[in-house]
Amino acid sequence: MARIFNFGAGPATMPLSVLEKARDQFVDFRGKGMALLEMSHRGKEYEEVHRQAMRLVAELLGLPGNYKVLFLGGGATLQFGMVPLNFLAPGRAADYTLTGSWAKKALADAGKVGKVNVVFDGTPDGFMSLPEPREVQTTPGAAYLHLTSNETIGGVQWPSFPDTGEVPLIVDMSSDFLSRRLPVERFGLIYAGAQKNLGPAGVTVVVLREDLLARCNPNLPAYLNYRNHWDGDSLYNTPPAFAVWMVALTLEWLRDLGGLEAAEKLADERAGMIYGVIDASGGFYRSPVKPACRSKMNVVFRLPGDDLEKRFLEEALKNGLNGLKGHRSVGGCRASLYNAMPVAGARALAELMMDFARRHG
Repeated sequence: MARIFNFGAGPATMPLSVLEKARDQFVDFRGKGMALLEMSHRGKEYEEVHRQAMRLVAELLGLPGNYKVLFLGGGATLQFGMVPLNFLAPGRAADYTLTGSWAKKALADAGKVGKVNVVFDGTPDGFMSLPEPREVQTTPGAAYLHLTSNETIGGVQWPSFPDTGEVPLIVDMSSDFLSRRLPVERFGLIYAGAQKNLGPAGVTVVVLREDLLARCNPNLPAYLNYRNHWDGDSLYNTPPAFAVWMVALTLEWLRDLGGLEAAEKLADERAGMIYGVIDASGGFYRSPVKPACRSKMNVVFRLPGDDLEKRFLEEALKNGLNGLKGHRSVGGCRASLYNAMPVAGARALAELMMDFARRHG
């Protein structure tokens, strides 16, 4: 089998060694005569996988003891509503930054629950820039500040985060989770769909600080209350066992790679190759994002015209480079460079871009 380089935004490329390990254990998990998918989520075999995945997230992030890792369903989309349902109490307001398509969805769901304040709105420049963290001021008495760390569609990424003091900072990190080191003690809650950096779709990782449990709305349906998942160690109901297992295998791979320090260096190298070609192309390639907040996970760029973009995408596919078409809402091209993208993939794309520009520029 000839593997291609998959630059799709998600579900996204996964480490080949992880896929091979899962393949080898898929039918007969650890010599038990059946697949993990067939085993009870209350049994010893799955519990070991579950606990290992929780431990590895905590280890990689360097979580203090007052945080817990949860595995939930519903993707980040469920968290858009679950966050305000738990923490946006009547008579309070929550602060949101509006930085792109995913932040807009989170804001819309919060607005159905209670009052929200937009403390930064990137609409005027088409979501192509971000404020300096120090410029983001929370409103007095805010229930929390929510932001989206990386926008996969627009290609903007927060290089650092606001210091929110006593106001809990809640962040959707679906597309850059575990790609860099973080000051984790500054976050009240982090959530991330797995299908970018962690594994397959079907599970969402939530990192929650213990003091926020006191703020959870006790009148919610059981699954929507974070406290139930905290108390049950994410075994309140049957978890997505296969997805959690794949996350565990991916986390082991990331640990063995060198953890978040190594992930950060590789992200810089991959993104640097592509942005380097864009900036050196004399305008043939153009990134609309302000350099200070260019995403290292999702590099968006345009060519001089739609016809050239179409030809470029066709050539890329012929050369084993898949998933480079921009989101349908904005067009153009997009290279997603998540943790599992080999440096060789970024290099192959950079070389094609340079060759294409020489022939068509």
